[in-house]
Amino acid sequence: MLTLLDQLDKGTLWRSPGGIHPPEVKFLSNTTPIGQLPLASTYLVPVPQVGENCTLAVKVGDSVLKGTPLTQGTSIWHLPVHAPTSGTIVAIEPRASNHASALPVNTCVIAADGKDTWCELVQNQLDDLSHQQIVDKVRSAGIAGMGGAAFPTHIKLNPVSEIDLVIINGVECEPYISADDRLMREYSQDILAGIGIIHRLLTPKRIVIAIEDNKPEAAKAMQAAVSQCGLPAGSIRVTVIPTKYPSGGEKQLIQIITGREVPSGAIPAKLGIVVHNVGTAYAINQAVTQGKPLVERVVTVTGRNVGKPGNYWLPIGTPVDHVLTATEFTPEPDQKVIIGGPMMGHALANIQVPILKGTNCILVPSSQEIGSTPEEKACIRCGECATACPALLLPQQLFWHAKAEEYDKAASYNLKDCIECGCCSYVCPSDIPLVEYYRIAKSALKQAADEKQQAERAKQRFDARLARLEEEKLAREAKAKEASERRQASMTGTDKNAVAEAMARIAAKKAAAQAVTGESITEESSVTTTDTTEVPKGKAAVAAAIARAKAKKAAQANADGTDTNGAETDNAVTMDANDSISATDTIAQEAPLSQKDKVAAAIARAKAKKAAQQTDTAPLESTETADNTPALSADDDKKAKVAAAVARAKAKKAAQQAETAASDIEVSNTEISVNDVNDAEAIKKAKVAAAVARAKAKKAAQQAETNAENGLNQTATPAVDSAANVQAVDSTASAEAAVNAAATDIAVSNTDVSVNDAEAIKKAKVAAAVAHAKAKKIAAASAESKTDAEIESVDEIRAEANVASPSIAATLEIATTEADAVLPSVESTAEPIETAPLSSDELKKARIAATIAKAKAKKAALAQEANASSDSSVTND
Repeated sequence: MLTLLDQLDKGTLWRSPGGIHPPEVKFLSNTTPIGQLPLASTYLVPVPQVGENCTLAVKVGDSVLKGTPLTQGTSIWHLPVHAPTSGTIVAIEPRASNHASALPVNTCVIAADGKDTWCELVQNQLDDLSHQQIVDKVRSAGIAGMGGAAFPTHIKLNPVSEIDLVIINGVECEPYISADDRLMREYSQDILAGIGIIHRLLTPKRIVIAIEDNKPEAAKAMQAAVSQCGLPAGSIRVTVIPTKYPSGGEKQLIQIITGREVPSGAIPAKLGIVVHNVGTAYAINQAVTQGKPLVERVVTVTGRNVGKPGNYWLPIGTPVDHVLTATEFTPEPDQKVIIGGPMMGHALANIQVPILKGTNCILVPSSQEIGSTPEEKACIRCGECATACPALLLPQQLFWHAKAEEYDKAASYNLKDCIECGCCSYVCPSDIPLVEYYRIAKSALKQAADEKQQAERAKQRFDARLARLEEEKLAREAKAKEASERRQASMTGTDKNAVAEAMARIAAKKAAAQAVTGESITEESSVTTTDTTEVPKGKAAVAAAIARAKAKKAAQANADGTDTNGAETDNAVTMDANDSISATDTIAQEAPLSQKDKVAAAIARAKAKKAAQQTDTAPLESTETADNTPALSADDDKKAKVAAAVARAKAKKAAQQAETAASDIEVSNTEISVNDVNDAEAIKKAKVAAAVARAKAKKAAQQAETNAENGLNQTATPAVDSAANVQAVDSTASAEAAVNAAATDIAVSNTDVSVNDAEAIKKAKVAAAVAHAKAKKIAAASAESKTDAEIESVDEIRAEANVASPSIAATLEIATTEADAVLPSVESTAEPIETAPLSSDELKKARIAATIAKAKAKKAALAQEANASSDSSVTND
């Protein structure tokens, strides 16, 4: 069985799958020798690797010679860039790239001086150089793959595995392109010299120069050069292969020459095979023997719209528009300028872009050569693309996933093995640009891979930073521990005692501070507790304290026996209360008031005012109260004063809040109705009470008329008469006292009312504010409106009772009913009559009933005299 080497010596070839036979059209450019074009005025040299693995070696304003390095770096992937001609660096800025996207790339702009002066070149003999020196020269020259891939050549010349076969690629299967063809015809000896350098570095067993059978002149020239070279006999041969596109691809050529298939994701070096382009071999010889860097290359300029088609030596960085101008380019409407061949090339969006190391052709076809892009149609699943694919892929599946942007699924179908040859697009009857979809998918996958790699690098840097910080922390702790140990070792007994004493003082100071803080907190708590305990909470406690104060004043009034003494006693009590409030006013104002406290304050305030008025005007009432109340002790008197002072402070605060709210309240007597009462039984009681009140009002009206005739302008009882006299002196105080007294009496007499009912308390506050507003309006009115003020106050008392609680309203009605039994006997004469002593509760109920009766009588008289409009006006007032 023949070995691979034997088969190579015999010229055995293998078939490659897929492929097509497009029109070649090489005759436009391969008939003339390689020429030269005039120098351009400006050269654009891209430096995309700057910032990644290299730095700039020049700056703006520097003068450079041809071959001067523009970048410098130490990375293995760094390819130096050289000045293509002599001139001056006028700018380093982003310019449009030689790519279909025309994305900007960092570029050195060189203004040529027209001299094209070379820098100093170092020529060497091959025998004088070591392997590493040769590789370094190739690297410093910036040589990359000239076939279009632009892979760094110095990496291929220094593989890690043993190389058995080197293939020199002279196939050039792309239509229109003839650069390698003319290079092999004219520079075959230089190409063989470069192949000799490759042989020395890699020492392969065989070297095969592959040329398509459509280049017979090139094959003859290379065969003649092989016969004259100094390489070992039988180690190198020229092999002519059939013309087929894309047989010039690296993996396809290896399969044709050796019959081996390069695994997916692998490189040919793993099979012991290396492939170099003929242009690369030429550049290697120039760099090693003459010291010339890669600053120019052969480029095919072709197409029917070019006046001078052919192959030209073009410096790297020459603008495309300069080349087209020098070759007499005549553009058409919607003219395409293609970099590369018609199968694998890309159209330029901007012709102000430079020639690159991998640029082998500039194609400017006419409309007859390449028509307009046809409209894409739906895939008919004919399978022609799969048949033509030289990589044995499934173009249909790749297309569907790429179009749906399912790039991961496209990658699972070996998208990365696509060589973008364009065979699938060429044979597609639906005119689908399959290669464009594949390129977009590859770009998306590459971007995702780059982002993932950057994230991984960032994570590694973060982990390294954490490790470094931890090491620094441990080092600092160790250093501090060592310093502490040294200090302790150097300390004497006296020093240790001093340190211990200092630490003890610090601890003692801290403990003292904590103790002071604790005491202050305890004092504040005790003050709060004392205030809470000393200030009576709840209506029962407040009522008891007020009752005791009233009893004390009544006792003093009885002892003195005169109104003057009673007034002085009242002043004394008031002064005592004022003295007491000086100690508790601040606490009462600062302490937050609960709902119970507010109710208790209102009750206490009303009781205090009512007691003061009754002491001035009703000695008899004080006597009765004193008779029914036992004498108070000194402690009880003090507590009563404190309670009264706190109550006054809280009442003052509540009155201020009520005054503020009263200015915005315009509420009539009818706005507070029975609808607010949700208790059905309470509503029923309220209706009964209203009926009783109307009957009493009618009866009171008749009595009022009788009293008016007899000249009786005061109330029926001395207690009520006293209250009226007080109201005449100060109408505002009278109205407010009437409201507060009624609310107080109702609250005291009805112990079943729940002050914790938030809704009832809220409504009571609203009623109190309304009453206060009404009282102010009454005070501003004329003297004739005093009776109306009393009516409004009484109405507000009843409204407040209805709002606060149904049970309060029921109590008020009951009190009115019970007082009816007492009222006729009191009203029988105009003068005060000595009656049997009444209890405190009976006296209160009698007063309430008398006041209500008087108000109802007056209101009924006014209603009979006024019409509907005047009645509405009175209600609004």
